[in-house]
Order: sequence, then structure tokens, then C-alpha cells
Amino acid sequence: MAEQFDLVVVGGGPGGYVAAIRAAQLKMKTAVVEREHLGGICLNWGCIPTKALLRASEINHLLHNLGPYGFAADNVRFDFSAVVKRSRQVSGQLSSGVRGLMKKHKVTVFDGSGKLAGPGKLTVSKEGQPAAELQAKNIILATGARARVIPGLEPDGKLIWSYREALVPNIMPKKLIVVGSGAIGSEFASFFLNMGAEVTLIEVMDRILPVEDAEVSAFVQKSFTKQGMKVLTGARVQGVRKSGDGLTAIVEANGKVQEIQADRLISAVGIVGNVENIGLEGTRIKVEKTHVVTDPLGRTGEEGVWAIGDLTGAPWLAHKAMHEGVVTVEAIAGMHPHPTDISNIPGCTYCRPQVASVGLTEARAKEMGYEVRVGRFPFIGNGKAIALGEPEGFAKTVFDAKTGAMLGAHMVGPEVTEMIQGYTIARTLETTEAELMHTVFPHPTVSEAMHEAVLDAYGQVLHI
Repeated sequence: MAEQFDLVVVGGGPGGYVAAIRAAQLKMKTAVVEREHLGGICLNWGCIPTKALLRASEINHLLHNLGPYGFAADNVRFDFSAVVKRSRQVSGQLSSGVRGLMKKHKVTVFDGSGKLAGPGKLTVSKEGQPAAELQAKNIILATGARARVIPGLEPDGKLIWSYREALVPNIMPKKLIVVGSGAIGSEFASFFLNMGAEVTLIEVMDRILPVEDAEVSAFVQKSFTKQGMKVLTGARVQGVRKSGDGLTAIVEANGKVQEIQADRLISAVGIVGNVENIGLEGTRIKVEKTHVVTDPLGRTGEEGVWAIGDLTGAPWLAHKAMHEGVVTVEAIAGMHPHPTDISNIPGCTYCRPQVASVGLTEARAKEMGYEVRVGRFPFIGNGKAIALGEPEGFAKTVFDAKTGAMLGAHMVGPEVTEMIQGYTIARTLETTEAELMHTVFPHPTVSEAMHEAVLDAYGQVLHI
């Protein structure tokens, strides 16, 4: 006999567990099916542990650059295994916290893999054996995504790493190659560089962080290079030769072929949706480029089946999945929520320097036909940034010249990932330049640069 629920969520990652909590708040009898770890990739193998590692690398960098602050430290060293162990402890703490939230909200958790088995039906299997049969009027698919594998760069658990192996490395490589300069690749490149490795970052596009504003990409590349990283753009890895405890990558860039030796290589070239073995066959659910197609409320082509998070379209971000989880559950409940507007979802990259953005880049705004007004403010003109000893970077704003609507905002520099929410709120509220210019920012804070970047777009900048 199938166990009855109002809603079953397949996948206990950020989107899945948040959807379950919201459903429970709305008095739905709810279940979550999770095959591995509550909290999903983000909490266990992505967002959270990488930030713990990056924090350690920031500390290591600071300890080796104490002179400007009047300090000196001799024989600075670190225990790499302890650095990794701490990141795993942070993830473990939060994963157990998610299980506690499920218990608090009376959400039933099934350990295993979920698979659609007809209208309103779902089977759960564990280690290949049937574990449960569930029935619900509504089912949310939140099975997430995994690393894309390129032929010739298949992770082998030793010399070639995916993000999983990179999070629990068995050695601190002296020389490292990172293929792919999106958020994941740039963060790992930055981490290992600041821990003392020689890093080569390889990107097939003409610039690193290609989804960011071109000025931001150029600034980060210049900063990485200044820090000692070798950056190759417009480059392809033609092959890899493995030898003992190292490898050689054959790389073509700008019409020239070169060989780069390293201890390890990290492949960070995108993701593919987990659409296999979840029962999509025989349904009206449409899949494009390994991702389930939905409307802005999460509906698929199959009645009663919804999808959220990395399983669906870009951007593939945990906070986008969480928001979608709430929106989809409220749609199921008949509450008429606002559809998800992906243009108001901020993106953050936690390398050094940090990068954060929301909305349109300057180039994209012009492509869409907008007449734009652009403002910029460098952190060298910000008192708090100078006091922190981190005056590199800038804030950039893009406005519609006709209406004053903020089209986009882009920042690179100290703690910008904490500040971008200010611009995100402005876009969500459809704020114009007038409200932003009349907003009082506290002094001294790095966030004052955000205000100055708005003023600069209208010829009223004060401190540069």
C-alpha cells in the first residue's frame, strides 16, 4: 500500500528541503526523498565547504602579508589535512541541522532514490532494492546536477579531480591546472594559489568569468596575474599525459601549442542535470540540454509534476533553488506567488578578489536596445576599504537613461558578496536612481562605494 502525502519532494538539496519546509508551514503532509545527504551538493560538496576552504586561504594570505599592518610572524605554516577536516566539519554540522529542520516541521524523510511511477506515484529504492511506494497529488523534482565530464578530462580520483576530489584533496599540489574559469574554477584556483600552489587557469572563452561584466572579468584576470597565477584564455586542452604522480596537459592557445606540467588538474567545465533514472520516460516532461523545462512557477509538461533548482534552467545557484522552492509550493497551494524573475537573482564568486553582480551587464543592456548611463566608483576612493588594506576593486552601475531603472550592478573587491543584496533589493523594488541617490549609506563602510557608483552615473560623484 502506497503511503499518502500531499506533496513529495525528490531531492533534499537547498531547493528541495526549503520547498518541504514551506509546504509544511502551509499544512501539507510532506515527504522528502534523498539518496545521499540532506543539504545536497551545495551544503555537502559545494557552496559551504568551499567557503570554509577559501576562508582558510584568506587567513594564510593575510599571515604572509602582515607587514603593512605593523605585524610580523615567523615560520608561518599550516596543516593542510586540518584545513580540509574543518571544511568537512562545517558541512557535517549544517547537514545535521537540515535533518533537524525536517524533524521540527514534521517532514518525513525517505533515504533512497525517487522515481516517477505513473500519475501521482513515486517509488523509492535503496541500494537497488525497493524501499517504499509513495502517492501524492503533487511531486516536485529537485534532483540537482553534477559536474560535466569532457572526454580526456575524466576525473580519476587521483590526478584529475572534479570539485568533489578538490574538496577532499589527498595532497596539497605544488603545481595545479584548473580548466574552466566560472565561479567553481575561479574559486578553486584562488584557494590553491593562496595556499601556495603554482596555478594555471585555462578558459576556452576569450575572458575568465565570462558571464560577468567585461570590466569585472578584466579586473579579476589582472588581479589573478598580479598574484602569480598563469591565466590562459581562448585556450583548449587537447590532451593529458599521465606519468606517475603527475601529468602534462597539452594546451592550444592563440594558435600555439604548449605543454604544462602539474601535480593535479581540476576540471570545472560546467554541469549537467540529473535527469536520468527519475522516471521521465513516458511523461510529457520536456528536457533540453540535460535540464527539465518549466514555466516560471516550476510547472513541467506533466500534470502534478514540478521541477526546481539545478535540474532546471540557469542560473544554477542555491539561492535561486531556494526561492523557486517557495514559489512552486505556494503555486501548488493556490496562493498566486510572483513568478521567479531570474534577472533579479544575484551571482557571487568568492575568489580573491570577490565578485558579485545582479541584472544586466553593460554589453547585454546595449544589445537589448537600452540607452544606458553607467557609473563607476573605485574602492581606492573609499575610506573603509583603505583602512582594511583592501582598496582594489570597484562598483559599477548600469541604468536605463530614459527611465532611471537600474538595469544591472557589478562589483569586484572586498566583501562585495555581502553587499550585492543592496542592489538586489533595489532591483526587486524597481527602484530608480532617484531613490538610490537619496538613500543614506553609513560612513565609514565599503558599501558607500555602491552609492557613489550611482551618483557617478548621473555626474554627481563626490569622492573621486
